[in-house]
Amino acid sequence: MISKLAEKELAINLRKQGLSYREILQQVPVAKSSLGLWLKSVSLSKPQITRLTQKRLEAARRGGLAKRLQRLRVQEQVQKDARLEVSNIDLRDLWLMGTMLYWAEGSKAKPYSPSVGLQFSNSDPRMINIFVKWCIKCLQVPLERIGFSIYVHEIYRDDKERFRQYWSGQIGLPLNRFDKIYFKRSALRTNRRNLGRSYNGQIYAKVYQSTNLNRRVDAWINEIYNRCGVV
Repeated sequence: MISKLAEKELAINLRKQGLSYREILQQVPVAKSSLGLWLKSVSLSKPQITRLTQKRLEAARRGGLAKRLQRLRVQEQVQKDARLEVSNIDLRDLWLMGTMLYWAEGSKAKPYSPSVGLQFSNSDPRMINIFVKWCIKCLQVPLERIGFSIYVHEIYRDDKERFRQYWSGQIGLPLNRFDKIYFKRSALRTNRRNLGRSYNGQIYAKVYQSTNLNRRVDAWINEIYNRCGVV
């Protein structure tokens, strides 16, 4: 059995060769705190410091890659579970989802403005697509009665063609359905992250001649609340 003194001398000798603490501990199995006390006065040459720095960077990259791969594996499993948990969605499911979505994001009549048609706005194309499908399948609204307007910040005025192409592709309708583009004059917050190419504006989808439909949807919302909203 090697003595503590011999372990210390071996550790110092290995450190002088430029080995890292991890590499030394593989040959000298002592507590890292003890190793730190033994080696605190050992100086390293510039090439040795460069080598150790490079090893730390490589270890950090390996650690980052391992975490990323683990995150991807977890996400893949989450997606598999979701496909099993969300099975077939029937028409009633779509009706309820669309009604709740409209409750959250749609335009409602007010006492001072009782004649409001169905209008829905969002920057998430998935929500817009659900709204459109809900209108067609559950409200029996022809696609031709749904109009689309794009709202973007004024600083993107010269980039309007990109927004038209983006929303045309996301919703799967011809470019000419997205000719209406409005520019917002409000100042952009500097802490926003969805800027540049990640910013795609917001869509307003409007069902023409739909005041009575909006009243009907509002009645659905009230009845849903009456049945299950009160604790």
